[in-house]
Amino acid sequence: FSLYQNINEELEDLFLEHREVKKEDYLNLKSLDRNESFKDIQVPDDILEFCKLHHNKKITLISSHENILKHLGINEPNIKLHISPSLINIISSTIAIISLNKQEKTRKTRKKVSLDEFKINDYIVHEDYGIGQFIGIENINILGANKDVIVINYQNDDRLMLPIENLDVLERYLADTGSLPSLDKLGKSSFLRLKNKTKEKILEIANKIIEMAATREIANAKKLDIDDYELKQFQKNAGFQYTPCQTTVINHIKEDFLQDKVMDRLLVGDVGFGKTEVAMNAIYMIANDGYQSLFLAPTTLLSSQHYKSLSLRFSNSKIRVAHIDRTIKTKEKKQILEDFKNGDIDVIIGTHSLLNIQAKNLGLFIVDEEHKFGVKQKEKIKDLSHNTHILSMSATPIPRSLNLALSKIKQIDYLNIAPMDRRDIRTYVKEYDESLIKSAILREIKRGGQLFYVHNRIDSLIIKKQDLLKILPKLKILILHSKIRADISEQEMINFTNKKYDILLATSIIESGIHMPNVNTIIIEDSNHFGIADLHQLRGRVGRSKREGFCYFLIEDVQKITDDAKKRLLSLERNSSLGSGSTLAHKDLEIRGSGNILGTKQSGYIKGIGYNLYIKMLEEAISEQSNITKIEEKEVQINLNINKFISSDLVSEDRLRLDLYRRLSKCRKAIEVVEIEEEIIDRFGKLDTNTSLFLNIIIMKTYAINQNIKSISNNKKDIYIDYHNGEQKQILSKSDEAIEISYRVLEFLRDKIH
Repeated sequence: FSLYQNINEELEDLFLEHREVKKEDYLNLKSLDRNESFKDIQVPDDILEFCKLHHNKKITLISSHENILKHLGINEPNIKLHISPSLINIISSTIAIISLNKQEKTRKTRKKVSLDEFKINDYIVHEDYGIGQFIGIENINILGANKDVIVINYQNDDRLMLPIENLDVLERYLADTGSLPSLDKLGKSSFLRLKNKTKEKILEIANKIIEMAATREIANAKKLDIDDYELKQFQKNAGFQYTPCQTTVINHIKEDFLQDKVMDRLLVGDVGFGKTEVAMNAIYMIANDGYQSLFLAPTTLLSSQHYKSLSLRFSNSKIRVAHIDRTIKTKEKKQILEDFKNGDIDVIIGTHSLLNIQAKNLGLFIVDEEHKFGVKQKEKIKDLSHNTHILSMSATPIPRSLNLALSKIKQIDYLNIAPMDRRDIRTYVKEYDESLIKSAILREIKRGGQLFYVHNRIDSLIIKKQDLLKILPKLKILILHSKIRADISEQEMINFTNKKYDILLATSIIESGIHMPNVNTIIIEDSNHFGIADLHQLRGRVGRSKREGFCYFLIEDVQKITDDAKKRLLSLERNSSLGSGSTLAHKDLEIRGSGNILGTKQSGYIKGIGYNLYIKMLEEAISEQSNITKIEEKEVQINLNINKFISSDLVSEDRLRLDLYRRLSKCRKAIEVVEIEEEIIDRFGKLDTNTSLFLNIIIMKTYAINQNIKSISNNKKDIYIDYHNGEQKQILSKSDEAIEISYRVLEFLRDKIH
């Protein structure tokens, strides 16, 4: 069996104790190929079920948390605990060693602030009561026990006090709208009516998604015969080392091609993270087995960029590449179409004009930035690709919740590691200043580079060119915008790439896909008028080579811009490391991206119930329509006379306590609660009694949800367990002390598991 490379001395005693492995067999080795009695094992989701299944083995659980056995309710004689942060999972016919630690915990990384965390006065959505306003955390006394509750304000200043262990029924209100939402009225059924009406529309979407997936599922795929050696050689010729993400995605695509099902894969990657190279690997595999590819891009500029990249990459192969757009003359275009129809061309790159093309043996359809195509074009894409492998690519992040929904019928991959040579982009927010512009331009030109200058008003681009020439009279400036003829734009871009100009002065049309490694400074005028997603995309146009990139977000007057604009710009300035801009832009991008995926007609419903609840309902609808069994979770009321709060003496900031409450409320397994407990101890110190009791309440909730329990309550020593089916059980505690009550309830619930 193979072991992790960092086996250390603390595990020596553990192995010797089991007497099945000799010391000399494993120390200083990376693997134990000679010992066939052991094998690696995946960490099971349900550790209790695993222990029951292997009750006849000696089991060692590895954990850095010494109370893990107590929390999991494990006291069997064949199970023991080894305190260690190590990761090792092996099994034989007589022993099992399982690590409960997570690999990411070995890396000391700064915890990112959740984009979904609540702040005072934020609008939130309750699953049953609708849109309210978050007021804060309040500690109240009920029947002698102190409890933290979340206070939510509704219409007419009515207030809802929600127990913090049920915080999972709340979502932050998000919608792609400039206006503030209206508060719902407590006790009214209007929100439930809206929710039910929304569900009807969501079911329609779910059915369409599933129907489309089912059509592709039964289609005959182009099953390939792939030469691994030739593919490896092609990858070596890339001239750079692939990131682990790229390698993983290429292997996924290869596995798809070897199956008899049609591939439908979505590749999501930040700007410049190597999506095109992945696509070229797919094209290479397809072409080498005699099939053709279509590569569709939303704009002439982007399709031209892809054509150059593919032509260069396939120049040493037999793969024939062609390009069609508005700049191609009619006679030449006719010949290209004929050659593709006859199979003399392997791949064609172009815009939506490709949607009417005929192929001899089409095997792969690549769509870049699919969300930028119109409705009719999307329908045509669906028709063309129902029996052809399809690879969609996007720089727009797919939200976690939508990912879960779509992943049931679509494969989704992420490129989230930057190429090795990429460097962080130095970002500055500055007031407009001619001396600053002059120094930025001169610095870039002196190192042999070029610049993008974004001025987002077509009618004044000529005036802006004159302003720049007043600052530096010898500048060679190219103007580009959407109203310039495509053939002229194409030729001028070639001239710019060949360094005949110093600066490309353009509108925001340069936002998507343009790859120019020699351009490593971008200046964006009136940046306060752009959304955070657009600014992130524009910044991604530079720093795409080994050279350091510079980005200047210019504003006219810092005193005149809105607070929201200030926050956007400062966030981007402070977070200029690779990938961090994507995190900041995520919410803005995901709402827009989801709107394009789901259709603009849904925006009214999203506005009414909030984006997060809408997507949650979509996921449930897809599961329901796909006949995917999902255990219905019903709310559990834990009305024990026990203090329920994380002590403010331990975690003093409301913001941090709220974040912990949110995460704990979403736990569905005891082990997840234990992991958060370990984090609290690591960050804030030893637990006090109240915090420890509260964590026990959350563990009770995880057990109760899975045991169909409706409520748990007590009257002094008498404890009542009520089930959703009407059954009730009564148990007795040794005393009415909170610790004893907590212990007795956990003991009862764990016994039901065993």
